[in-house]
Amino acid sequence: MSTAKPAPAHPARFTLDPAFTVGEVDPRLFGSFVEHLGRCVYTGVFEPGHPSADDQGLRTDVLDLIRELGVTAIRYPGGNFVSAYRWEDSVGPVEERPRRLDPAWRSVETNRFGLSEYIDFVRKVGGEPMMAVNLGTRGVAEAVELLEYANHRGGTALSDLRAAHGDKEPYGIRLWCLGNEMDGPWQTGHKTAEEYGRLAAETARAMRQIDDSLELVACGSSSQAMPTFAAWEATVLAETYDLVDHISLHAYYEEIDGDRDSFLASAVDMESFIENVVATCDHVGARLKSSKRINLSFDEWNVWYQRRHHAQTPPDWEEAPRLLEDNYSVTDAVVFGSLLIALLRHADRVTVACLAQLVNVIAPIMTEPGGPAWRQTTFFPFAQASRHGRGRVLDVRVQSPTYTTAKYGEVPLLHATAVRDEDSGAVTVFAVNRGQHDALPLEVSLHGMDLGRVVEHSVLADDDPEARNTLDDPGRVAPHPGEGTELKDGVLRTVLEPMSWNMIRLA
Repeated sequence: MSTAKPAPAHPARFTLDPAFTVGEVDPRLFGSFVEHLGRCVYTGVFEPGHPSADDQGLRTDVLDLIRELGVTAIRYPGGNFVSAYRWEDSVGPVEERPRRLDPAWRSVETNRFGLSEYIDFVRKVGGEPMMAVNLGTRGVAEAVELLEYANHRGGTALSDLRAAHGDKEPYGIRLWCLGNEMDGPWQTGHKTAEEYGRLAAETARAMRQIDDSLELVACGSSSQAMPTFAAWEATVLAETYDLVDHISLHAYYEEIDGDRDSFLASAVDMESFIENVVATCDHVGARLKSSKRINLSFDEWNVWYQRRHHAQTPPDWEEAPRLLEDNYSVTDAVVFGSLLIALLRHADRVTVACLAQLVNVIAPIMTEPGGPAWRQTTFFPFAQASRHGRGRVLDVRVQSPTYTTAKYGEVPLLHATAVRDEDSGAVTVFAVNRGQHDALPLEVSLHGMDLGRVVEHSVLADDDPEARNTLDDPGRVAPHPGEGTELKDGVLRTVLEPMSWNMIRLA
């Protein structure tokens, strides 16, 4: 338990009323991402010969953790990797698949894990496939051919080829990404907004000629800090507005130069990013006089220490090198939980989100080749939000003491949301105390809801802000019960520990 300084003189407060809501949570808000990067695939989800491996080479210990995590949609195969990806390399007899250089991560790709293996993996964890097509080095023809191979029932060259490869039934992939981060100069086949917008439109149009029921995601900006941000979205959507359903957002956060106060407020940037993209989408829709609404696919988000990555010497064409294996502290997990809160607070427009990535690479699950798998600190907020954050998001307008940050100015100490289960009427409050040292009293007034008890108050916090789960001590950090939480006369009262993620369930 944390040893707290005296709490602020005034508690944080908000009111919940079922008449005031944000929107329904799309289960795909709890998606994730598997890229051929580092050890995410090889010795991550896929390791033939591991003691836990099933007959397809998938690690069942990892599958169990993914099911516990509660992941829904799983984006694949990239990421930067997809922009030089040849989907034909990943199908057919494994022994006949070619080895290729992957320029994105300076690695050798063996293609031992390919499209069929990915679909098998997604089905085993109960997820939904989310496939990206290569619009970096390839284009319309290859995207349509992949769609035919994956989804057509049979009777054509490519659908019959899938059956000959052992998959008679179509994969049924409904959700497709039209490339990845095409605004980024680091991307193989990087394009201007005009170039990408035209290519994305023509690819979308061709794919819809095959199947108009698909959901398509256009590439938005790789971050809000990109110099082309907003202008990129406006240009791309001017070409694709009537052809796509979502536009993507990507954002990563890290503590820089010891500025922990700003790091703890990272969700301020995420919420601003979401709201600015929504405004741009709606502006384009108004210009086009369209009644259609474009939703957001926040299909890469996480805490990622990118400065460490850029300081590393790139590998020299290895197979599955150890890349981007950040070991997350409890502080990172609190920020991570705040990012989840930001996504839920915008559930009316963010209808897909993918935690990047799933295993080993900036991931909530870690493994050792031939050895164990374990939960990182960030595993716990995601698992709790995925399990209990289903239903309708209530409108939470916080009154809170503030603190000063170098990056974002005055920021509320409290970051919170709440989700109501429409069937049972139960409510789950997710709350983060951003304060590093002081406990924060919280009062929540409940109107129009028949709630009488606190079912659970779970806290993720630690006396040591650098506490982590490691191979040698995989259980060092885990949630613990909150103390003194009560629900009386329609008011929830509790005290949030310093720098903590909190889940409070009411029934």
